[in-house]
Amino acid sequence: MSTLDRCPEYIYMLAGFKDSADQFLDANIQLAIAAGRVIHKETGKKVHLLLPDGTEYRRAMGLYGTGLSLGSGVTLGHLRESRPGKFGTWFRAQANSADPDVDAAAAGRGAEVFFALNASAVELPDIERYATDSLDASKPLITWNLALDTLRADLGLLGFPSKALHDRFLSFFKPVLYVRPRDYSKSTASPPYISNYSGILFREFPGEWKVMLQQPNGSYTVVEGRPTRYTLGEFKDVLMRAAGLDTDAQGSLLSFLRKGYKTKTWWEEREDKELSPAWRE
Repeated sequence: MSTLDRCPEYIYMLAGFKDSADQFLDANIQLAIAAGRVIHKETGKKVHLLLPDGTEYRRAMGLYGTGLSLGSGVTLGHLRESRPGKFGTWFRAQANSADPDVDAAAAGRGAEVFFALNASAVELPDIERYATDSLDASKPLITWNLALDTLRADLGLLGFPSKALHDRFLSFFKPVLYVRPRDYSKSTASPPYISNYSGILFREFPGEWKVMLQQPNGSYTVVEGRPTRYTLGEFKDVLMRAAGLDTDAQGSLLSFLRKGYKTKTWWEEREDKELSPAWRE
């Protein structure tokens, strides 16, 4: 599993995506292609973009395949390219047609940097399997706009992968660009009775993790920073203090009732089970 030590996570979720899912997925592919071309231009390394499955791959090839010339240094593939279904391969052979999975797998074997994109929570095991079976320590894997915190929340639910997937695999992914906006409110005994405050948990590697408070004009001000990741409970507390709303006595019943019994997500509590602290760094 040492092959994953240098695997970064790319997350961008500043405003949320309000258009159709297809538009987001297509825009994400275009952004990944652009980033892959920059990597190839600056390092000379070939970049392979991994879609969730063969259907998504063939759709993307129809849209962007002709624009990816041999000299672009970027190829398309999918997470199951190295293990295509036997029936599909046999059917294409009988039809005397080319097998796109063969082309994708060949491109993957020649690549040096890999992007996993547009995958859902149920497809996270496919990313793990690809990393384990097809990559070595010299080939970094980047999760591109997967919003892993959102996907982690589904782990352990009926029909989804187990929470152990975070411990043995997702914990190795180091956040390179992380932007997580949050909106909160607090009730008070005096006008305006409800006070709203918002902020962003931000990190751009190799910089530190920063808590940014939204100002009345819509801009953001850094109010605190540190080398390690803030839990969501810690992030909320920092924002509340910076907004001047932390008026409850420390340890009081009212403070406990506001915060609740649990102030961490389940994956923030599993330090004793996860195989790597990279996702916290």
